[in-house]
Amino acid sequence: MRIAELSRRTGVPIPTIKYYMREGLLPQGERTGPNQARYGEEHVRRLRLARALVEVGGLPVASAREALALIFSSGVSEFDVLGKAQYALTPPRERAGDGAGDDAGDEAAAQVDELIARRGWQVKPGNPARRTLADALATLRRLGEDDYLDLLETYAETAEQLADTEVRAISRRGDLHSMAEAVVIWTALGDPVIASLRRLAQEARAARLLGGTAEDTS
Repeated sequence: MRIAELSRRTGVPIPTIKYYMREGLLPQGERTGPNQARYGEEHVRRLRLARALVEVGGLPVASAREALALIFSSGVSEFDVLGKAQYALTPPRERAGDGAGDDAGDEAAAQVDELIARRGWQVKPGNPARRTLADALATLRRLGEDDYLDLLETYAETAEQLADTEVRAISRRGDLHSMAEAVVIWTALGDPVIASLRRLAQEARAARLLGGTAEDTS
């Protein structure tokens, strides 16, 4: 297919396609003439995923390029491809807190490790979400919000049910790179969807328990 067809099938404007090629997110097409090239299905899959990473996931071009290189590398298992797509949206964090020897940080990291082990989750040590969760728990501990920390197991159960539903739905796509694209988009947009539903449910539940009304106070 020509670049115009590639643009039509993916919804990505031609100038953006050329920019992605210049930046190494998309390989060049097969040259068929001085100013013409042919593109295949691999370009369609990679372009869709590149767009998801940059435009939906908000990744810098350099990070997206690195993630795509890993996702499309040969000899990588299905599990690793999907994991790399998800990890790309959660960049590694520097340890938050007061530095080495921070009791709240150490306790939070241990709490995360214990939770993962207790629930039997197979999670790689390098999963960046481990540090993100530990940092959040450490901050809650420093603020004295032990009531929230007591709810961690309940949150884990809910997250497990949600993950099971999502992974089953994504796995039905069949095509590996379509699945990776879904992981990126669902992770990037699923977080605000879940947060919004939570806030709506909190207001509704508070109104029921505390006798409030749903009148607009904004």
